[in-house]
Amino acid sequence: MRSTRLLAPVMAIVAATACSSIHTSPPAQPEPAKAEYAHRGHGRGHGPSTAATLGIPPGHLPAPGQCRVWLPGTPPGHQPKARSCTLIERTAPAGSLIVYRPTEDRKVVHVRVVDERRPGVVVHLRVYDIERGILIRES
Repeated sequence: MRSTRLLAPVMAIVAATACSSIHTSPPAQPEPAKAEYAHRGHGRGHGPSTAATLGIPPGHLPAPGQCRVWLPGTPPGHQPKARSCTLIERTAPAGSLIVYRPTEDRKVVHVRVVDERRPGVVVHLRVYDIERGILIRES
């Protein structure tokens, strides 16, 4: 008899707890920022900096005519050094960027996006104007 008196309040608490958890909504997840489309961090009045546009500080871009494998999420000082573009795709890890600056136009940067799962497989080519901090084209 005593257990019956305790059972009713316990069941009421369990039911109330279960109902309250059904009506709560999960916290809103912020949308991941896409560095190539960010329009914050304007530098010197020319538009977004290369750091805001590409996620690469201007001093870490390769010299014109050279390439650099860039590992997103790795600090700039720990990135691989710029080098010749010959066979660079073979050494590019999955999820990396291959950054190239053509010699004929110093304000342009070509970025080859390597597949997230397959090293050395380029899935996108993006061309940026680094003076204005904008994406020119993508293929």
